[in-house]
Amino acid sequence: MREFTEQEKVRREKLAKIKDLGIDPFGSKYNVTDFSLDIKNKYAGKTHEELEKLNIEVSVAGRIMFIRKMGKASFFSLKDKLGNIQVYISINDVGEEIYSLFKSADIGDIVGVKGTIMVTGTGEITIKCKEYTHLVKSLKPLPEKYHGLSDIEERYRRRYVDLIMNDEARKIAFARPKIIRSIQKYLDNLGYVEVETPILGTILGGAAARPFITHHNAQNIDMYLRIATELNLKRLLVGGMDAVYEIGRIFRNEGMDRKHNPEFTTIELYKAFSDLEGMMDITEGIVSTCCMELNGTYEIDYLDHHLSLAPGFRRAHMVDLIKEQTGIDFFQITDTNEAKKLAKEHNIEIEEHFSFGHIVNAFFEKYVEDTIIEPTFVFGHPVEISPLAKKDPKDPRFTERFELFILGMEYANAFTELNDPIDQYERFENQLKEKDLGNEEANDMDLDFVEALEYGMPPAGGLGMGIDRLVMLLTGSETIREVILFPTMKPRD
Repeated sequence: MREFTEQEKVRREKLAKIKDLGIDPFGSKYNVTDFSLDIKNKYAGKTHEELEKLNIEVSVAGRIMFIRKMGKASFFSLKDKLGNIQVYISINDVGEEIYSLFKSADIGDIVGVKGTIMVTGTGEITIKCKEYTHLVKSLKPLPEKYHGLSDIEERYRRRYVDLIMNDEARKIAFARPKIIRSIQKYLDNLGYVEVETPILGTILGGAAARPFITHHNAQNIDMYLRIATELNLKRLLVGGMDAVYEIGRIFRNEGMDRKHNPEFTTIELYKAFSDLEGMMDITEGIVSTCCMELNGTYEIDYLDHHLSLAPGFRRAHMVDLIKEQTGIDFFQITDTNEAKKLAKEHNIEIEEHFSFGHIVNAFFEKYVEDTIIEPTFVFGHPVEISPLAKKDPKDPRFTERFELFILGMEYANAFTELNDPIDQYERFENQLKEKDLGNEEANDMDLDFVEALEYGMPPAGGLGMGIDRLVMLLTGSETIREVILFPTMKPRD
């Protein structure tokens, strides 16, 4: 049996009275023609006399957020998707019965208002209510106005309340689709085609990550939720779709922190006859365009740093960056044992499957990653950690791959794509060996993908970018949970 607070009991009593009046307490269709912010922007600066002469009629709907009940006239604040607007309601304008209905309203109720625009003595744009419509009775009181949901965990669990009370959360919720639309428009204008590929698969590939495993009952087989969209998108290049992208959910069975959620959104794109440099240009274009279209400037403040996201990001080889921080030049080291010795001297833990390239990457992660502030393309990743990237013809220990780092966080990962089926087969074999040595993030052997390459895949560039992290950056959000409407949460006890 549910227990109700005194406030909840009172609201249920009011619900019964609304029914007695023949009014549906949970409403029906209402014709909304105007929104709060548009009204305030359009008529800002108008005098009372000017507005009275114009006699502008509007129809709005939203949630009551504040009520100042007086005798025969009152004010209340109505919140719609764009913000708040003040409403003036008088018994002389709506009649005694409707005014009585209004006076029984609670904060949180959803109502419709038709009226004309006026300005108060304090200069606030206000709707003078001519027609008041009860739409939905709120049976739970909202949190206290100035604190909202003080428990951070509850904010994410009850995102619907957070969006009511927290204007910043609402701003981010509307900013995210704008950013995604900016990306789509940017790529569509370049001739890319948006596609969809399967979320369920039987082979683990396209990234180094632990998967979620599920079971298909009809076929009696275990399947993975995808950890990347890469291999299917590259199959489309083989098929003649020369420029494709997908924005979609990815699932990785890994830890949660300020930068990671088990399910997240990425964009992956692939362009035939392009390469690493082309992917740098397009990554730069996406980030700078989204920033300008959302914020009207390339300049942002994030995590106590002022940054410019204008085109012209720094480009630096991983080995050169390691040398800047440690003095060690891995271009000059050719022996894996020597690399392991250096790792031990620098307190880097060596796992059983580590070879030269893993050690280089470990040095980068320990000594370089957190030092990168301005947008930087870090390229030249070792071949051992890049099973899908083309080797650098000048030094085949490294690949034509980059990651974009800003403030120590990775935002994008891109390659000159490996299209040699023989090399690809060998890379998959090496991944299997790593798996046998305990690397749970190693790729499976995908023979179908190798076969696809045997038909011939054009030289190509490919890019993967985290949408959630980009939204964090552009909205100034410090945690990924702020930009995912319903982040993964532990169940309540």
